[in-house]
Amino acid sequence: MKFGPHPVAEAEGAVLAHSVALTSGRLRKGQVLTRGHLDDLAAEGLDDVIVARLEPGDVGEDAAARRVAEALVPDPSAARLRITKAFTGRVNLIAEGPGVVRLDTDRLNALNEIDPMLTLATVPDLQQMAEGGMVATVKIIAYAVPGAAVEQAEALLGDARGGAIGLAIPVMCNARLIVTEIPGGAGDKGVQAIENRLRALGMTLTEVLKVPHREEAIRKALAAPDATDLTLILTGSATSDPYDVAPEAVRRAGGEVSRFGMPVDPGNLLFIGDLAGRPVIGLPGCARSPALNGADWVLSRVVCGIGVSASDIAAMGVGGLLKEIPTRPQPRAGRKRAGSE
Repeated sequence: MKFGPHPVAEAEGAVLAHSVALTSGRLRKGQVLTRGHLDDLAAEGLDDVIVARLEPGDVGEDAAARRVAEALVPDPSAARLRITKAFTGRVNLIAEGPGVVRLDTDRLNALNEIDPMLTLATVPDLQQMAEGGMVATVKIIAYAVPGAAVEQAEALLGDARGGAIGLAIPVMCNARLIVTEIPGGAGDKGVQAIENRLRALGMTLTEVLKVPHREEAIRKALAAPDATDLTLILTGSATSDPYDVAPEAVRRAGGEVSRFGMPVDPGNLLFIGDLAGRPVIGLPGCARSPALNGADWVLSRVVCGIGVSASDIAAMGVGGLLKEIPTRPQPRAGRKRAGSE
């Protein structure tokens, strides 16, 4: 593609690079110039105009963006994504429902190295999405790119089985919540926030069981007949040890705890396990707030059928500092704990 000033008289078929104000109205950038446009420009006394002129083998911005998007998502229905119409060299990929984004990051990074004028921007891998959310945008920066670059992108993406971008959708339908109570505790606070989280994933909170904050009471609640896909536990007193009452109740009910604690703040005091082949998540106290916390990352993946191992949770620490809380009593700015040196 050639770009730069060009005599108005010879600019027919070129792409206008910058908008031009005319007596008859504004001539917008990106317009393919016709003989009529050139007459209007000449009538304004303009001798030159800045244009982009495609060369043999070039692909225009809209066509290039559309081809790259289609290579990224060869089966939009299976990927649960909608490909928008190309406009000004841009095509967006939109989530068709709630879910968690899955990206072939190595392949997408390689795509962005093909040509600086051919770009892809996405949300982070494993980010939770709502229906209608933008997952990615393909943008051709220039008015055209070499056809060889588009072909290279198509070849790169063509090897990605099922596409390089997709949305993992919820595979669970419902959940129960066990809430433990202590004198003067939080009570029902946070139940609505947790129900809203489930609703955002297309799930139903079918039952809320309130029990005393004792190991045996939690065990009995866990052992009660239940047909839900997921059990959540919200304790009235923070779970501060792998053998505290809630995780130990899971073990005594016949389940297992695969991980206690996570390097995400807020969200440190989460645990995850399994009971009778169904997941159990012990929620940190911060889950009572609607604000993003580590439990959201675990919950969305579990609900969408994405395994969450102890190693997966350990890897959440990089990028896991979600929000500083200025009112915390911990000595984050040099204040010493009582008795410390």
